[in-house]
Amino acid sequence: MSYQAYLDNIKGKTGLGPEDFKALAKQKDFLKPGVKAGDIVAWLKKDYGLGHGHAMAIVLLLKQTTAPRPSSDQRLDDLFGQGKAHWRVTYDQLLKKVGKFGDDVRAVPTDSYVSLLKGKKKFAVIAATADRMDVGLKLKGVAPGGRLEASGAWNSMVTHRVRVSEPKQLDKEVLSWLREACDAA
Repeated sequence: MSYQAYLDNIKGKTGLGPEDFKALAKQKDFLKPGVKAGDIVAWLKKDYGLGHGHAMAIVLLLKQTTAPRPSSDQRLDDLFGQGKAHWRVTYDQLLKKVGKFGDDVRAVPTDSYVSLLKGKKKFAVIAATADRMDVGLKLKGVAPGGRLEASGAWNSMVTHRVRVSEPKQLDKEVLSWLREACDAA
C-alpha cells in the first residue's frame, strides 16, 4: 500500500486529513523535538482506532512537518548508538550477506529499525537493543518453531522474529529464513 493510500484510508476511517492531524498533534505537544513515535502511535490507536501501520503513516507525516529527514548514515548511527554500538559490526556483516540476494535488495533505516526491502516490498526488519539483535521476517504461512517465533506484538510489520544474543547465532538457518522471505516479497 502506498503512503498516500494510507492517508486516504485514514481520512475515510476518521474523517480527518493530514492538516487535521498536524493541528491535533500540535495541541498535544507532539510536534516538539524528542517526542517518541511510540507515544504518538499509542495516542492514535487509543483516540482514533488506527492500526499500527496507519498510525506510523501519521507519525511520518508529523516527523516531516517538524524536522528535516536525517540521512541514512545518521539513522544507522542513531540505531546502533549508545549501548547498542557492539551490534553494528554484526549488522554490517549480515547486510553484506543479504545484499547478495539480488541487485534490488536494500536496507532502509527508520527511526526504530532497519527495513530490508526487495524492490519496494519489505521482507524483514532488524532492530538492536543492548542485549540482542532481533531479526523480523515476513514468512506468511510458515509455522513458528524453535528459534523462529511468532512476532506477536513486537512488530506488526512482520510475522516472525529471531532473537540473536550472540553474533554466531546469525547462521545459515537465519540466512535461509531471510532468503525465503526475500524470495516471497
